[in-house]
Amino acid sequence: MDGVGERLGIAGSGAIACGVAAVAASRGPVLLWARSESSAGRALAVIEKLCARMPDDVDPANVRIVTDLDALGEASFVIEAIAEDLAAKSDLLGLLGGELADGAIIASTTSSLSVELLALASRRPAEFCGLHVFNPVTRMALVELAFPRAVSEQTRSRALALCVALGKTAVAVPDVAGFVVNRLLFPYLFDAVRLLEATGMPAAAIDDCMRLGAGHPMGPLALLDLVGLDVSLAIGEAIEADVPDLVRALVADGALGRKSRRGFHVYE
Repeated sequence: MDGVGERLGIAGSGAIACGVAAVAASRGPVLLWARSESSAGRALAVIEKLCARMPDDVDPANVRIVTDLDALGEASFVIEAIAEDLAAKSDLLGLLGGELADGAIIASTTSSLSVELLALASRRPAEFCGLHVFNPVTRMALVELAFPRAVSEQTRSRALALCVALGKTAVAVPDVAGFVVNRLLFPYLFDAVRLLEATGMPAAAIDDCMRLGAGHPMGPLALLDLVGLDVSLAIGEAIEADVPDLVRALVADGALGRKSRRGFHVYE
């Protein structure tokens, strides 16, 4: 990718993976791995939409989508961006660790899992980092960078350089569950759910209060829907927060937020 001399690869095809790919495409070529042809097709459609909405003239053709994991072997810096599940991430990171050339860096977009454990799963802890980007990636400026104990100084500097090349502001954070943002944010979001349960207020009313009274760009219940209630549940458990029963019930019912078109709000 232009600017840092990295050949960037992305492992994953969901919202975060596609968002990173679209941002990277504005700087140069990027390789994205999807598990199947159907996932690849969906990822391409999302990336084309994201690129069309970006202020610069971004060519989605800069993103090459593959379904063979070994194609990522040509990358010098791979960002893993699959579901927030320790077992799934560990399995994929172990495979990536065996595919990449010596000196290649692996990063995980985990928002709450132990970077130390993920680094060990990759079998290359000196060339590993947590690179927590925020959704929507094309608009959010922050990246939380977390490192395992064995990380090399070269990995630190290359990870920071990549964030700068992507137009992001990187903040080094400790490897604690939830890092900084989610560790502070999710107890507040879950309190909003408990307020809804206790008062019977409409979700829209609680969101309006926080948008208009606290200057938040989005209300807490709408934000939970955007993150995904299943992801929010996983983050809550990872940071040992008190997850409301209503969140668990909605997840069990398949009401996951925007991606399922219903959560605390209904989406057309």
